[in-house]
Amino acid sequence: MTVAVFTISLLGAMALGMPIAFALLVCAVALMVMQGQIDATILSQKLIEGADSFPLLAIPFFMLAGELMNAGGISKRIVAFALTWVGHVRGGLGLVAIFAAVVMAAISGSAAADAAAIGTLLIPMMRQAGYNVPRSAGLIAAGGVIAPVIPPSIGLIVFGVIANVSIGKLFLAGIFPGLMMGTALVLTWLWVARKDKVAILLKQGWGLRLKAGIDGIWALVMPLGIIGGLKFGIFTPTEAGVAACVYAFVVGAFVYRELPLRQLYPLLVAAARSTAVVVFLIAAALVSAWLITLSDVPGQVSAMLEPFMGNKILLMFVIMAIVVIVGTALDFAPTLMILTPVLMPVIKQAGIDPVYFGVLFIMNNAIGLITPPVGIVLNVICGVAKIPMSDLMKGLWPFLWAEIAVLFLLVLFPDLVLIPLKWLS
Repeated sequence: MTVAVFTISLLGAMALGMPIAFALLVCAVALMVMQGQIDATILSQKLIEGADSFPLLAIPFFMLAGELMNAGGISKRIVAFALTWVGHVRGGLGLVAIFAAVVMAAISGSAAADAAAIGTLLIPMMRQAGYNVPRSAGLIAAGGVIAPVIPPSIGLIVFGVIANVSIGKLFLAGIFPGLMMGTALVLTWLWVARKDKVAILLKQGWGLRLKAGIDGIWALVMPLGIIGGLKFGIFTPTEAGVAACVYAFVVGAFVYRELPLRQLYPLLVAAARSTAVVVFLIAAALVSAWLITLSDVPGQVSAMLEPFMGNKILLMFVIMAIVVIVGTALDFAPTLMILTPVLMPVIKQAGIDPVYFGVLFIMNNAIGLITPPVGIVLNVICGVAKIPMSDLMKGLWPFLWAEIAVLFLLVLFPDLVLIPLKWLS
């Protein structure tokens, strides 16, 4: 009965067009009513407590770092560097898109922003060179969803706060799965694009490659600085966000000189607006999570999954399959906010490493960003490429299946996530 009240109240509020944060609060009130107690004071106190979290300070800083990176010319130089090295090989522009997606993922952590930046730069070039535009757009969309997996990831930060899991460990554990997603895209792209008749760019000499490398070195070392600082304990994830902001500002304003000071205020406002939406959503989710725990919804879900509890791999297969299905109907944030407090007690009861689960859960939610009909990255890329959704989906399918295959490969072989964490920690 409790699960039914939780589901009906949540989906009902969303069906009425209510924003997900308010839908979560409606769900919390419905659970309070079921328990026979409505206390607005407790509700407001829990809402404030949900937003009062030091790790959440990392979110505005990484969002601002992404804005500064795109406005300050860092994204452009990452693409230019890749072009000089692999732009001349068959399918080279696709390889450039994947390389740029991986590097930018290690800076901003925003799938939609990264996909938009790469698409704006590369899709016109790929169209002019004769590449299949829907397939090229599909590749860039699939590359964009690597951002929530490779650190610094806003999704991993949010999961760590809600699930009370070490964000530093989540960051380190996300590196190898993110690189696996990039490798899967490379192999898939080389296979599907092998017979395309496209114009091949001229091979650049070592002088131009060296020049592009020197020009882009400030952009390329940024991810290494963030990850290295976390690994050696130089700063916390929140402090890493501050360092990323300062670095992106200094490079954009004083090294590349493409970030005028008058542009700083609009960037701060954009980052603040995005942060307000995310943090309010997290606060509402934590209120809902508190009442979900009091109502024993996780216990009822555990009972439903009881037949699979004896086999960790089978249980993970079932949970990941459920999340894939949910991801076709809900966006990244709602799925993350709703399912984390429900599934974490099940994961702990089954003895599954919460860091391992967190990385796969975020990867699964990231893939949901490119599953129709809701995927926000799909809508972004449709706008950038100026193609209908139906055409984009035709080009996307091979890359979507490749990333799903990586997800379930990691379900079968958990050590691929956990062993790199042991090496780096």
